[in-house]
Amino acid sequence: MTRNFFIHESSYVDDPCEIGAGTKVWHFSHIMSNSKIGINCNIGQNVLISPHVILGNNVKIQNNVSVYTGVICEDDVFLGPSCVFTNVTNPRSHINRQSEYKQTLVCKGATIGANATIVCGHNIGRYALIGAGAVVTKDIPDYALVVGNPCRIVGWVCQCGEKLHFDTHQTVCSECKTQYIKNDREVREVVI
Repeated sequence: MTRNFFIHESSYVDDPCEIGAGTKVWHFSHIMSNSKIGINCNIGQNVLISPHVILGNNVKIQNNVSVYTGVICEDDVFLGPSCVFTNVTNPRSHINRQSEYKQTLVCKGATIGANATIVCGHNIGRYALIGAGAVVTKDIPDYALVVGNPCRIVGWVCQCGEKLHFDTHQTVCSECKTQYIKNDREVREVVI
């Protein structure tokens, strides 16, 4: 049986797990049992994928990232270097809290910057951009640009990653010309 994905010889992949065609797992990484990884993913050096993690298609994970049980990344998610997820809100070494793991959903196209921390139990919206070093302690809306500790919304970004500028409740991305509408604290793509 031929493999249609690449695993560097220094990495470990536990059975059973699913790895999609075209996916690459680089040096010193560990893919733990019962995880599901989609097609054309790129998993950098020294990455941990814990049991039952789900990664969609075309997910890019940079070096030194820990993706713990409870995390689901939809298609086209980017996880920057050394970002980290939690899965328990009140960990203690002497208490087993595996039954208390909380789910964290990173929606399609979202980007999490280098050294960001994602506290468990929150959703990162579609195409949101979490700035480097940010600490996420609440749900993040679609297309939001957030920075800081705790993070706060400082703007909005297009699917292509360019910052959106709203003079009224509507705007067009200067780069890709996608149209958006903003209501209160929500941004949506205008589907024509």
